[in-house]
Amino acid sequence: MADLSVPSSLRRWFVVHFVADLLFAIPMIVAPRLTLGTFGWTEVDPVTTRLVGAALVGIGVQSLVGRSEGVEVYRAMLRLKCLWSGAAVLGLALSLAQGAPTMTWGFLAIFVGFAGVWNYYRLRLDRPSA
Repeated sequence: MADLSVPSSLRRWFVVHFVADLLFAIPMIVAPRLTLGTFGWTEVDPVTTRLVGAALVGIGVQSLVGRSEGVEVYRAMLRLKCLWSGAAVLGLALSLAQGAPTMTWGFLAIFVGFAGVWNYYRLRLDRPSA
């Protein structure tokens, strides 16, 4: 049974995150050079690309599977999502400073957006009830 203290909007965000993760993950796993080449990468390490794809699958599928769980599961997943998106923002920003392809700005924007969503809800769930 769903815990009523988890906002329905957060449950929907978890489904959106599942879809977004899989849209990127599957091509990264199946065809890493073609996928990243399409986004402007000239040097692609298929092993690293597939590992990122695998991480996206893990986080995305757990978002879908756990969408009906209670607040404690959401807190744990939000902690993971905050760490993942925060580290991604840092890594992408550092890469841009070192001359990463222009499309990196798009990925940075996506991760900044998700980081904002996850941190908003993490703080909202951690706030004591009145």
